[in-house]
Amino acid sequence: MSERRPSPVSKNSGNGRNGRGTRRSVWRRALPPEHDDTAGLPGPGSASAAEPGEPPSIVEAALYSDGVRVSTPSTLAETYRELRDTPSSMAWIGLARPTSDELLSLAAEFDLHPLAVEDAMEAHQRPKLERYGDILFVVLSAARYLDTPEEVDFGELHVFVGPDFVITVRHGAAPDLSAVRHRMEDSPDLLKLGPEAVLYAILDAVVDGYAPVVEGVQNDIDEIETEVFRGDPSVSRRIYELSREMVEFQRATRPLVGMLHGLMAGFTKYETDEELQRYLRDVADHVTHISERVDGFRQALTEILTVNATLVTQQQNAEMRALAEAGFEQNEEIKKISSWAAILFAPTLVGTIYGMNFREMPELHWVLGYPFAIVLMAVVCTSLYFIFKRKDWL
Repeated sequence: MSERRPSPVSKNSGNGRNGRGTRRSVWRRALPPEHDDTAGLPGPGSASAAEPGEPPSIVEAALYSDGVRVSTPSTLAETYRELRDTPSSMAWIGLARPTSDELLSLAAEFDLHPLAVEDAMEAHQRPKLERYGDILFVVLSAARYLDTPEEVDFGELHVFVGPDFVITVRHGAAPDLSAVRHRMEDSPDLLKLGPEAVLYAILDAVVDGYAPVVEGVQNDIDEIETEVFRGDPSVSRRIYELSREMVEFQRATRPLVGMLHGLMAGFTKYETDEELQRYLRDVADHVTHISERVDGFRQALTEILTVNATLVTQQQNAEMRALAEAGFEQNEEIKKISSWAAILFAPTLVGTIYGMNFREMPELHWVLGYPFAIVLMAVVCTSLYFIFKRKDWL
């Protein structure tokens, strides 16, 4: 393996040592303001056609000299060979879900630390920045907003930055690194600053990708607020799902603040180019703003969930009160029906007894039997009426 050059964060590292030239004053001019989700498509240097539905491992590999692409190798072996033959060049290798053999090949060629390689193989890492000698290992969590399902899709990106190489290992559809590469190639004065310029471009692309997510989430929260006060029964589930996405969004953005401040703290030690220092500060400002917005979203969702629970409780109380009132009214009707049934039962009982027509019934031959029966019925019915009336059953 050929001898590597000094640290990529050194002022004289990479291609930047061959002269700075005139650079653009605004970092965002070198990055795509809007881009499509085409990161999974093979670039000019793709190794081979992918299987249907699967992106190729080598998305694109290229060698650059003085900010200009000089070669587009089709394999890793060809990339190694051309990089050795051109000491002043820089290799930028983009991989998507590479195999373990490919990562081990890269580790052997570029002297990558085993722990970093293991992280890149396993994925599912939290955003972090680690230094292994003159090589930086950066883990980023990218995000994109999907309009149709109205949800946030997260992807993971691992970046190895060495003295004369940049290796990106992407797990997921985001971010669109092909757009970053094309924009950087359109700005050779920026690209010739070396691997550290590529790293900052990737950082800025990831952070820029958070902006549409923030806008999409803001729209979702506005819709949720409307649904909450409209009494939509499915809104609780939507609040819960969006809250979970915001927890993951926090995990993606919060560590970036510390990572970028760590890079800024090393400006003097590693003699980082002044223009790149400005770019990194700009990225750090955007990350801080995004992180604060995400924290605000999570707090807002917590408050909305509390309000929704209160409204649901009030609605349930109102329904219970309505049921209680309906039950009370029904009970009053039952009382009235029962009272009249009892009143009518008295004459029915007397009439039933004397309707049996037994021969030995002395009252049947009594002259006053009939008037007595009628009076008895009237007295019983009247008494029951006043009793029920006094109890407010009638």
